[in-house]
This record gives sequence, C-alpha cells and structure tokens, in this order.
Amino acid sequence: MAARTPVSGGGLRAIRYTVAKAFEVGPWRLWRRMNTHNACKTCAVGMGGQRGGMVNESGHFPEVCKKSLQAQVADMKGALPRDFFKKHSLAELQALTPKAAEDSGRLVYPVIYRRGARGDTFQYISWDNAMEHWANSLRATEPARAAFYASGRSSNEAGFLLQSFARVFGTNNVMNCSYYCHQASGVGLKMAYGTGTATLELDDISKSDLVVLLGANPASNHPRLMTQLSDLRRRGGNVIVVNPIRESGLENFHVPSQVRSLLFGTKIATMYLQPLAGGDVALLVGVLKALAERNRLQTQYLQDYVNGWQAIVAEAQAASWETIVAQSGVTQNEIEGMATMIADARAVIFAWAMGLTHHTSGVQNVLAVSNVALATGNVGRPGTGMLPIRGHSNVQGVGSVGVSPALQDAVRAALERLYGKPMPTAPGYDTHAMLEAAEQGKLDMLVALGGNLWGSNPDLTWASTAMGQIKNIVYLSTKLNPGHFHGLGAETTLILPVLARDEEPQATTQESMFNFVRLSDGGTPNIKGQMRAESAIICDLAQRVLGDEPVDWQRLRDHNEVRKLIAEAIPGWRAVETIGQTKQEFTITGRVFHTPKFNTSDGKATMFSTPLPIFQEDALRLMTLRSEGQFNTVVYEEHDLYRGIPHRYCILLAQADATRLGVRAGDRVTVRGEAGSMANIEVVVGRIRAGNAAMYYPEANALIKAHIDPLSKTPAFKSAPIWIEAHA
Repeated sequence: MAARTPVSGGGLRAIRYTVAKAFEVGPWRLWRRMNTHNACKTCAVGMGGQRGGMVNESGHFPEVCKKSLQAQVADMKGALPRDFFKKHSLAELQALTPKAAEDSGRLVYPVIYRRGARGDTFQYISWDNAMEHWANSLRATEPARAAFYASGRSSNEAGFLLQSFARVFGTNNVMNCSYYCHQASGVGLKMAYGTGTATLELDDISKSDLVVLLGANPASNHPRLMTQLSDLRRRGGNVIVVNPIRESGLENFHVPSQVRSLLFGTKIATMYLQPLAGGDVALLVGVLKALAERNRLQTQYLQDYVNGWQAIVAEAQAASWETIVAQSGVTQNEIEGMATMIADARAVIFAWAMGLTHHTSGVQNVLAVSNVALATGNVGRPGTGMLPIRGHSNVQGVGSVGVSPALQDAVRAALERLYGKPMPTAPGYDTHAMLEAAEQGKLDMLVALGGNLWGSNPDLTWASTAMGQIKNIVYLSTKLNPGHFHGLGAETTLILPVLARDEEPQATTQESMFNFVRLSDGGTPNIKGQMRAESAIICDLAQRVLGDEPVDWQRLRDHNEVRKLIAEAIPGWRAVETIGQTKQEFTITGRVFHTPKFNTSDGKATMFSTPLPIFQEDALRLMTLRSEGQFNTVVYEEHDLYRGIPHRYCILLAQADATRLGVRAGDRVTVRGEAGSMANIEVVVGRIRAGNAAMYYPEANALIKAHIDPLSKTPAFKSAPIWIEAHA
C-alpha cells in the first residue's frame, strides 16, 4: 500500500484518542491517577513530581501526552488471570506479539519456569519460595558469573540499591538499557565537555531562537517536547529537522493544550533535510566546512574556550564537497543553507535521539554535532547547548546513581567508605558484552529490573541462544512481554510482579533528561494482587544472601535512608538527602553550562576528529523505529497513525527504490538481513529518502547482526544492511 500519511500530528485525533483511553478505565479514575504527584512513566522530558502530575519542570500546566496516558491506562487495566499459564503452553506464549503480551493484563503473582519440567509452561510459586529459590541460586553463584540489568522504569532508590547489592556481592556486572540507546550521547558529551548529560535546562528552550533536531521524532516519541517547539516557532524562531523520513508531526503539529495550535496547527520544520541513514557525520562535516568557507566561525570563542579546534576545522576544509554530498545524501546547497541558518541564529540548541546514536559511528555522530555547536559558540550560554532526547523517564537517573559497569573514582571511594568494604575492581560487562559472556557459558545468574532485554537485542535468535546458556534468570516486571518467554534461563526463569512507581508505598525520585530530580509521592496499587515494591524485593534478597553485615539492608528499606547514601556517594546529588522532607526538587549541580567553563581539567571543551563511516553499497540501509502507538519495546497499537502504516509487519520504501526493485505498494516481500529474514512483509511506499528502508523495532531486530560502536558499545539499529526479495 501507499502510505496515507496525515498532514499533521496531534490535534483533535489526540484528544479523541485520550477520551477513548479514559473510558477504558474510567475518566474520573484516570484523571485522578494522571494528576497525582508522580513523575511521568514514559519519556524523560520531565513531568510530574511535587509540581503536580500534569505540570512540567517549569511549572506549566497542562503537560500531558498520549504516551503518558497509554502507560497509565495499561497499568490500570485488569489483572492477569490466575489460570493464564495453565491455558497457554510455552509455544503459545512465544507466539504472542508484543501487543498481545501487553494486553494480557498486569502481573499480580510470581511464576517460575523450570526447563524440562512437566507441563512446559510457567507455574505459580509463592513469594517466599520464589525469594528462597533466588537467594539459594545466588549463594551458589560466583560473583563474576552474576549480572544485574535495569531499565529506566525504576526509581533512583531501586537502582542505587540494585547496584549496591551487586557490588557488595562482589561484581561490577551492572548495566542499564542506555547501552542500547543513548550511551553514545553520554560517551561523546563526556569526551567534549566532561559531563555525559544535557548541558542545558528546560527553560533554555524558551531562550533559544533555533533548535536543530537530528535523528529524532518527538511528535511520536516525546510529544511534550512539541509544545516547546511550537512556542519557539510562535515567537519567530526556527527548527531544522534532519531525518531520513519526512514525519508529518515534525512538519505541522496541533498542540492540544494551545487553542490556536489545536485549531490551526503549528508549522514546526523551517528546513527539513533527508540524509542517508548514517550520513550524519558527512552532513555535519559539510556544515563545518561551509561555516569556515564563509568566515562564520566564532573564532574568539574557539580560541578562548575550545581545545583542538584548528585541526578539526582544517580537516573539514580539506574534505571535498563531492565526498560530503555522496556520503551524506544531501546537496551542497542544502548543507550551506543549514550552516547559514545556524550562523545567523542568536542562540542554538542541538537536540538528537537514537537516529544519531544507533550506528557504529554513534559517538562520532555526537562529536560531529558538538563540533558544529562549538564552532558557532552555542554551548555555555543561556538558550544554547547539547540536548540528547532520552527515551525513558529515569534512564538517566539509574545511570547517575551507579547502575553502570564502571564507577567514577569518587563514587567508588564513597561506597567503600559507606559500606566498609572494598568494591570489586574487575571490569564489568556492558549490556552486549554480558550477552556475549552468556553465550560463552560465563554466566549463571541474570537479574533484570524491568525492561525487555531479549527484545532490545540485535539478532533475536542469537539473543535467545545466549540467554538460554544462563542457569537462572529473574525478571522484575509489571506486565508480560515476549522477552519473558524467549529469554529463558537454562534451568529456571522467575517472573516477579512489581508495583508501578505511582503505586509505591514510599516516595521515590526520578531524573529527567534536563538533569532535574523529581519526587514522586507513590500511592496505592491500581489493582489487587501480590505486587511488591522493587526496593523491598532487593533488600529482602540482599538480607537473605548477605545477612546484616557490612550493610544493614533492613534499614535501607526506608527510602529516606537510601537517599542519604545517594547524597553521600553521587556527585551533585547532595540535595536529594532531604527531598522527602522538604519536597524541594532540584537540578543536579555541575552539568548545566550557562557560561563556557566545562567539567574538564582545564575548563575548556574539546573538538574531535570525526572520520566518515563506511557502508555496504549493495544494500538498503534499514532503520528500525517505533510507531506512534509504541513506547520503547511496549506496543499499545498495531497501526502507526502518523505514518499511515496499517500494521507492524511492513517495510517503508521510497518510490525510487520500489521501482528499482520491481515491487509495488501492497506487495508482500521477504526481507533478508545479516542475522535472518522475515517473510510476508507488506511494502509501504512513503516519504523516506531513497537508499533507506524502515521497519518496526523490536520485531525487525531479527534481521540485524550486532555491529557495535567501539566507543559506546551500542549496536547499529539504524543503518543495518538489508536485501529485499519479491514474492513470485
């Protein structure tokens, strides 16, 4: 089929959808839940906390989006039936789509799968038996053969307890989901500025007159950011969009909370460039070259605040326009126009998401953005800076509190002082290295705090095989997902039901992508069941495995006590110690730069060389992406409203590629990748740059072999080679 793409995003359709979702669980019930003092469950733009459930970090009301509503409604729906697993064999469970698993209901009781047991499915297990089985398995496990993983769903308190337990237990095999999304951002920003997070705060967007949006689709994935972009355009600012797909929501968006925008829409993109997937380094080197050729560099700024800039500018000047245009897929005139718009702007923010980080050149992409920002003096002033658009509400927070294989020296020393025990020194696994170790038979225990680790991996067949070598796997989850059934341990797999953050009996904290720490009040469970708080589960496990020495885990059941330790151990987090009493939310110190003095040894930023990546010439470049009705690996709707795509087993092609390949819209094809193939995929012809193709994550991960960015260890989900075979 040809994509019947809507001409805009948001608007009345979003309102109608909101009303329909509200009636699924009761409008008044949903309103009360959405307006509690709890941080948003979805993206990391920043909503909730003590400023109110639908208020952002700047105090603006109403701030709410479809993603928030989808997540909240999903948590409020019915419980998983007690006989669910009796009615479904393992083979039937493995056939569930992500949406079917999500729609099965809230997990409300613990279950265990014993490989080879009669019945071949999950069985109910009591909490006490489940915890004793888990503790016994860990006591029999050498620390180096255990691994601990966390998604961004959890609180800072649970994340800190998880990594604390792992390290007191004796391992640095502690990782989080950012290794499969924004780790390239953290590595690149750390190299350039000495900090791995955004260099600005939310209010800076209101002081900017240009946002350069690269490899991101906030209209679908971070809708509340569209309010900021709409405000920018309304006050006369500009937005440059760099994306291989022309996304309708980035061209025109109806912001539901703004009457004029709701009725008439807001034009978002002033300039829209469609490069080849992975062509970002070439594009940005071209922008730097154009700036130099037009004498538009901020030379005094560079001399005063930036190291290594002369060599990087010289490299850009030496690059040929022919190579830049061929590698980027963007014309010289377009690149020069982008450079001029950046140079003419008073204050520029550079924002990006996984369209930049999901490449073997992910860190190089971020550094190339940084080079342009520094060359134009757009870091270290109000209204300027670097903004990685994080996709999960606390993924930045769990990394900040130590859910990472490598600790800062100061954090390590603080933990040793607080716990009275040396911390392990052996290098820990990053997320992909952990799966490689599993494949090699080097792991006996995996603990996954939320997320869908299996579905997040490239080469899903390999992921199943690798995880199947781990003796025992424990998942702490709110709902079912396909990873529970495909990522099975060699001996046992436990799934333990946990409370959502707004159901926690104690207050918790989360960190937004603007380095802002929010306080969530918690509440009562949405439904009846045996769910427990993650922090209580971790403390129970630690008590059973390690006893009371050297850490009093019973005391750490109190989140106020956990926050005291976070305040002592994590730089910039001193204010978290009393947040439970004062309710004073805060911006973490030492990360936001409103003056050009950075967290480096000499206070200067650094520009880095960014070589052009090499791609396979005989293949289309596959980008995996999320639909409008999806949040990370969680699928709420099978169709993709904003792209006009009817279901998830489609491939989006440009008309030129469809013609060249001899296929038409609506045809069924087999898509072959380096890791496998997918048959019966429907062709959709749409507004994607020729040479690229797009399919949905996580299903299309089955095609992708793991090519890893050597610096960030992130797989290349956005530039994987594929070939298409038309059905006879």
